[in-house]
Amino acid sequence: MNYRFHHVHLICKDLEGMIDFFCNVLGANLVARKKFGPADGASLDLQGTTINLRVSREDEDLVCDASQPGYGFDHIGLQVDDIEAAYQDLKRRGFSFFVEPRDIPDLRIAFFKGPEDITIELVQELH
Repeated sequence: MNYRFHHVHLICKDLEGMIDFFCNVLGANLVARKKFGPADGASLDLQGTTINLRVSREDEDLVCDASQPGYGFDHIGLQVDDIEAAYQDLKRRGFSFFVEPRDIPDLRIAFFKGPEDITIELVQELH
């Protein structure tokens, strides 16, 4: 299986402050302001790495461990060539998916819990 880093997605309290930090301190480029579900956010390009930022949603009760969404870290995105093969391989290894493979615009995605309850997204680009 060929896994490649796809993106980082961070939940933040101060969207504008985070955009400012990544763009003006680290040299990222603002690609787009967008919604992630109902939450305001933005996508940045940091030397070819996508950094997605969003504020918390009204229905989220944020905590400080990876078992629940929390400020600073949401999930790790890993790009794969064949999401179905990756899904089957990871299920065989005992990983639990809470979003089975499904299509969204231009992507096929799935989410599972990794070690210490970290959330990992598999991403396959649709052509």
